[in-house]
Amino acid sequence: MSLPGPFSDPRVLTLFGLLAVSTVVWLSLGLRARARDRRDRARTPLERIWHPQESVELTPAEEHAFGQVVSRLGLSAGRLR
Repeated sequence: MSLPGPFSDPRVLTLFGLLAVSTVVWLSLGLRARARDRRDRARTPLERIWHPQESVELTPAEEHAFGQVVSRLGLSAGRLR
């Protein structure tokens, strides 16, 4: 059974077949490369992030304010205060 119209030409069918195969190959190679990149990133340790408090001394007022924030965020009897 042949296809009607312009699709009856075997060159058109061959072209569509090649396009379909190349698209599948392109997608599968791209997905494999993406998965390989994710695996490689998961194996490498995270970069250390510098925080200003590591090198800057806090004033007593800043330390007190920080303590107030931490105490409010701390759990007390299973609830936030």
